[in-house]
Amino acid sequence: MTTISNDPDPAPPSRDQSVRETLESAWPPAAAVLLLIALNLTLTVTLHSNRGHAPRWLIPGFEAVLLVVLILRGPTGTGRRATSLRRASMVLVWMLAAVAMWATVVLVVAMIRGGKETNSAGILLAYGAFVWVGNSVAFALLYWEFDGGGPATRSLHPHPFPDLAFPQQLNPGLAAPGWRPIFWDYLHVGFTNSLAFSPTDVLPLARWAKLAMSVQAVISVAIIGLVIARAVNIFK
Repeated sequence: MTTISNDPDPAPPSRDQSVRETLESAWPPAAAVLLLIALNLTLTVTLHSNRGHAPRWLIPGFEAVLLVVLILRGPTGTGRRATSLRRASMVLVWMLAAVAMWATVVLVVAMIRGGKETNSAGILLAYGAFVWVGNSVAFALLYWEFDGGGPATRSLHPHPFPDLAFPQQLNPGLAAPGWRPIFWDYLHVGFTNSLAFSPTDVLPLARWAKLAMSVQAVISVAIIGLVIARAVNIFK
């Protein structure tokens, strides 16, 4: 016996709903910015560092602005408002990378001139670790924001030639159809490039990506090499 349902067929999802389901959430990068804010506040309060005589609220404040922009932008990624917010986040992410470089310069100068951060092995290692983690997260945000035109473009209108080539893009058999990198993939790139001082499984194809990875590798070498050498000298 066949039962005939009088319920109408479910309406197909709207275009806006489909777009929202396709786009990447902004909360993982927002959580990364929260981590950077926490690191900078810890450096300021616990280690009493002012990052080269800049106002102590300046760097956490600017990172908080980036956090607000990422949250306001949300996962929608389309429209004039989203475009304006993305431009603002691009500027802020570049500034974040500049902050990572500046923190490294301050650390190196402190080790050359001497100071309370460099006379104690424990404080020096903590300062170096915080600067290194901040460098890795900042560059991960940069790769995430700029690769392939940004997260919205990668989801809706992917470029035929990627700026960063992931293994799943080079060999589609390694992933499900339609695979695309999300923030966690770029976080992995940020940390592995800092540890290996060079690309590992992800190939930089665009010139801006090669330059960014080269700068990050130099920063990481300076942090790890000089901090460990100085700490070993203090232990002696």
